[in-house]
Amino acid sequence: MVGQTLFCLLAFFLLKASIYCGHTEDAVLTLNSNWSILFSGESVSFTCDTKEGQDKTWNYTISRNESHFLSCSSKTSCLFNVTRNDSGEYQCIGHSIRNNVTKMSNKINLTVLDKPRPVLTVSPSWLSPGALVTLSCEVEHPSAGWRFYWYKTVANLSGNYYKHMIEHDRRTVTEQNSSIIHGQTHTAGYVCRAGRGDPVYYTDHSKAKFVWSGDFDSGSASVKVKPATVQHFSDESVSLSCEGKSTEWRVVRFNETGHREICSAWGTINGSTCNFSKFHNKTAVYFCESGSGEFSNAVNLTVQKKDIILVSPVHPVPEGESVTLSCKLRNNSSMSSVVFYKNDKLLQNESRQELKISAASKTDEGFYSCKHSNQESPKSWMSVKLHVPKNSSIHVSLISGLVCGILLIIFLLLFVCCKKSNDFCFARIRRSQRTTQVSASDPVVTQNNTHLHEESQDVTYSLIEDTHFGNQEQKHQSEAYSNFEVWTSCRNFISASKR
Repeated sequence: MVGQTLFCLLAFFLLKASIYCGHTEDAVLTLNSNWSILFSGESVSFTCDTKEGQDKTWNYTISRNESHFLSCSSKTSCLFNVTRNDSGEYQCIGHSIRNNVTKMSNKINLTVLDKPRPVLTVSPSWLSPGALVTLSCEVEHPSAGWRFYWYKTVANLSGNYYKHMIEHDRRTVTEQNSSIIHGQTHTAGYVCRAGRGDPVYYTDHSKAKFVWSGDFDSGSASVKVKPATVQHFSDESVSLSCEGKSTEWRVVRFNETGHREICSAWGTINGSTCNFSKFHNKTAVYFCESGSGEFSNAVNLTVQKKDIILVSPVHPVPEGESVTLSCKLRNNSSMSSVVFYKNDKLLQNESRQELKISAASKTDEGFYSCKHSNQESPKSWMSVKLHVPKNSSIHVSLISGLVCGILLIIFLLLFVCCKKSNDFCFARIRRSQRTTQVSASDPVVTQNNTHLHEESQDVTYSLIEDTHFGNQEQKHQSEAYSNFEVWTSCRNFISASKR
């Protein structure tokens, strides 16, 4: 019985040995990448080390999920571009032609995802005077290796898409996923993408995002709306026209979901004017774009299914100018009693047909609505644009001149004070020299005064005569030392003044 058992065990080990004969698991597979997650189209390389040095009799292959995947000319040249289907478990196999030895490596799991498309956000989306605009570019799978690239958009009028123009007026590449724009005054579109590695692997471009300007004076182009109001009835005919320096324009809209449509998709085109009779979206932002990269101001229009709407301005109202708000019924019937609300608060108790603001100010900004016979319109925002005087540059020049004059006076006073300080210091030095001449028996004082004289030869100063001298030797020596200390203090003061 024991003999049979030993025989079976021996047969088992011999069988295993015959199966793995010539195979050892002492090769090492290394993935040459700084990231555990790769993306479709990204380059990656494997290193398969069989610990045989540069022996050219070895062949190398890479298997994926235990099936042949790639043959390598050497242990360091297993380079390939991954695709979405290349996720799996990888292993390298080295085979020696000379002695018919095969070495198998460890296994590495590789995850490959679709090429990412960043999401760009813009804050704020509507411009206000002096506000900074922040762009944020988010990648679904963050990595410390990403760098971010920023572009402006330029419309391609021959197709429904944007070209991406790298910005040259500010940093176009950042290590951070955000970028701040200073001094933005008009409507503009932006795009971002990310890249990593060397050579750089780029993500797809993000969708274009816009920062809107409602001010028709802020840019070189403008969009005009007829009827000129924010709210419109669903069956109302509306016309939008583009005006600007460029000869070619088209009307574009972005709906609440961020979907972009050109006029031909929802209206009829007549030159640079877009006409349409029905709204297909509840709310949309409308503006004009040219092939030269210009964008007009933007208007936020809403469609209403109610029988009453508020007639309010589509553009910001200039500060100090008058503005009139009114109500409108779908059947165009007259209204004798209308009340108005601002931010859900009743403005007056008496009824009137219109709400007139004689001189608009920032305090008049807000959400307005009107009510007639138990019918209340939706709310619309009215914006007020601050007035910038045309002669503001003159005021700036006057203020700059005044500041420069004050600084010049301060400089002259400092110069006079320093000059008097120099005269005082060198007068004390002269007094010290005269005292030293009387008391020539003190070699220390003579040496110090000689040194002072040599240092002060290149300095122009006024001398103040002092004819009173003492006769006591101790007094002379004490005064000489005292003058030397005065000189040291003055020299330090002069040096500081010159700096």
